[in-house]
Amino acid sequence: TYFTLQGFSHLAALQVFLFEGILLMFLVTMTGNFLIIIVATTDPALHTPMYYFLKNLALIEICFTLNIVPKMLVDLLLERKVISFSACALQLYFVILFITSECFLLGAMAYDRYVAICHPLHYAITMNRRACLHMVVACWIAGIPLSVGLTGWLFSYPFCGSKEIEHFFCDITPVLDLVCSDTYLFELLVFIATVTIVLIPFILIAASYIQIIRTILQMPSAEGRRKAFSTCVAHLVVGTLFYCTTGLIHLKPKSSLLANSRKLVALSYTVVTPMLNPIIYSLRNKEVKHALKKTFGRR
Repeated sequence: TYFTLQGFSHLAALQVFLFEGILLMFLVTMTGNFLIIIVATTDPALHTPMYYFLKNLALIEICFTLNIVPKMLVDLLLERKVISFSACALQLYFVILFITSECFLLGAMAYDRYVAICHPLHYAITMNRRACLHMVVACWIAGIPLSVGLTGWLFSYPFCGSKEIEHFFCDITPVLDLVCSDTYLFELLVFIATVTIVLIPFILIAASYIQIIRTILQMPSAEGRRKAFSTCVAHLVVGTLFYCTTGLIHLKPKSSLLANSRKLVALSYTVVTPMLNPIIYSLRNKEVKHALKKTFGRR
């Protein structure tokens, strides 16, 4: 009826320090992403495709973080870190859903930047309001069949022996370690799904940014090149961090990656990346800074 989340029990002496650090990052994540949603909604100057995608990315990050971090923070202060069978299945369902949505949305954002920089004359027609809406809706619902299928299949397996999950949340790999039957077909499906939702968008993003960088290098203004290039590098760093960490864990579910190493890798895409996204993508931007001043500077 329940599982025990081992979390960071191997770092017993650092539990309070971890709690404080993760709580701080959680608050920064929530504040930054909520600010993006507020200013992108209220300021007409930010009613553009780029900020429409950023607003949806911020919403995904908020939902993804709320699905994992509050439970993790509570468990860091408790000795017995239990989660019910149904709560574990529900958490895994949302993990798969939000990771899938974010992978596709990051791909859509890269395509938006590609059209804006490489084909500016066609941008208004290609990235019209209807096209953007369809792309965002597709990103949000793309993970639903996969989430239902993988979660239902995994939790239909018999669990035997230990009920201790060597992780700080219910993810495919640590739950699969507790299954005591043949899981070859399930692991094959997870591999195919990971290639589809992680590697393919990542390759498309890399290809888009190669074209973007080539276009930037042909710009006559050195200052314009510097600004555009710094933005591209920042986006690529955050995207690479997210795709590589999720791919590393899910490409081979029953991998040789040690449980403690797996936790550190997962920590990067569950806590660090959602905190960095609003800073890298938006809050460094002059337009967003101006919108924040305008929105919160009113009497």
